[in-house]
Amino acid sequence: MNDTVRLSGDVEEHVRLYAEAFNSGDADRVNAMYTEEAVAVWEPGKPLSGREREESVVEFLARGPRMNAEIRHSYVTGDTALLVVDWTIDGPGEDGTDEHHEGVGLDVLRRGADGNWRYAIDEPFSQAG
Repeated sequence: MNDTVRLSGDVEEHVRLYAEAFNSGDADRVNAMYTEEAVAVWEPGKPLSGREREESVVEFLARGPRMNAEIRHSYVTGDTALLVVDWTIDGPGEDGTDEHHEGVGLDVLRRGADGNWRYAIDEPFSQAG
């Protein structure tokens, strides 16, 4: 694991650290914040996991987007957490023009044996139908 990766056993801190890693543009830091079998649905109806998810992070962060994420609701039971997150992402789109995206995401986190939270399911478009 990358020595600059910071993880947390606190759900709110995890979200803050994720936004910090995302905004750094360091795909290794971002990918380390997911479980090995994590699923991400960054395009509605098209879940990604494994190497495909990791490569998608690399490709997206290469454009230099900036994220803001705020927890709306957090529900924790044992080693599982459900987060409702308001988020925005600003930055260049695939064609280089500035884009603004926002949404309300549903995220499922799992606490690892090390006591730290990682994303198991990352679904930023919970209101997309």
